[in-house]
Amino acid sequence: MIEFRNVSKTYDNGTKALTDVNIKIDAGEFVFIVGASGAGKSTFLKLIMREEVPTSGTVKILDYNLNEMKKKKIPYFRRHLGIVFQDFRLIPKMTVYDNVAFAMRVIGAREKQIEKRVPYVLSLVGLEGKMKCYPTELSGGEQQRVALARALANNADIIVADEPTGNVDPQMSIEIVELLTRLNEMGTTVLMVTHAHDLVRKFDRRVITLEHGCIVSDGNVVDSAAAPVTNEPPKITDEEKTLASVDELVSQTPEYKTEEFAAKVEEEIQETLAEENTEAEGETDADEGGND
Repeated sequence: MIEFRNVSKTYDNGTKALTDVNIKIDAGEFVFIVGASGAGKSTFLKLIMREEVPTSGTVKILDYNLNEMKKKKIPYFRRHLGIVFQDFRLIPKMTVYDNVAFAMRVIGAREKQIEKRVPYVLSLVGLEGKMKCYPTELSGGEQQRVALARALANNADIIVADEPTGNVDPQMSIEIVELLTRLNEMGTTVLMVTHAHDLVRKFDRRVITLEHGCIVSDGNVVDSAAAPVTNEPPKITDEEKTLASVDELVSQTPEYKTEEFAAKVEEEIQETLAEENTEAEGETDADEGGND
């Protein structure tokens, strides 16, 4: 499902964000990704979403080799991913229904499909009665559930939740993770990046801990707590600060902003469709020329 083989990522300024990362996550797993600011979590997510490619090593997700993926294939790959962000990233001028439907419209789904799918995914998150509301009319927990419904709109194989409980109260945090757990039990693979160690302990799933760009533990809560940290790079204050800056910069790139990201996805899809149409026309012309 998801495999990182000897993956390292060094940015153009020389900062090493990830070093020799090896991870294998099977279909249907629920995995917490934990680590302090600057540990490399944002870079890890960027590699999964194919916003970045590794400097060395290989990233494979589903049947895709992300290292070798052509630009025109990226939008199609991303349809397998459902992304949930800490700050919701809903479009304020759209209703709950249209925020979720938008994720389907940008990939060209038919309105009949949208009319059937959107109420279904909103019912999964308990918001079927809020379809006509706007984001400003919802609580933080409800907005996060809308974001989760949007991630589910295209029947994603993998849900990537980036600090989904960061802007909600403790009780709602538990409810959000319980919802992710139910989705996982339905067969969806879930990756959740979090700083909330109390939630990690409560739900006792597989935990991958990143520190200074390296994996320092991988196992359930008990194993992770007991496992000795080996081959840990020396703690360098300046390096920590630099890595934190990189993570912050990565998390604020235009691709992560709702409207800009949506526009970019739509632009990439339109470019791909145009290329395919041109290729198809070329093949048709060639066939007609042969018949002449």
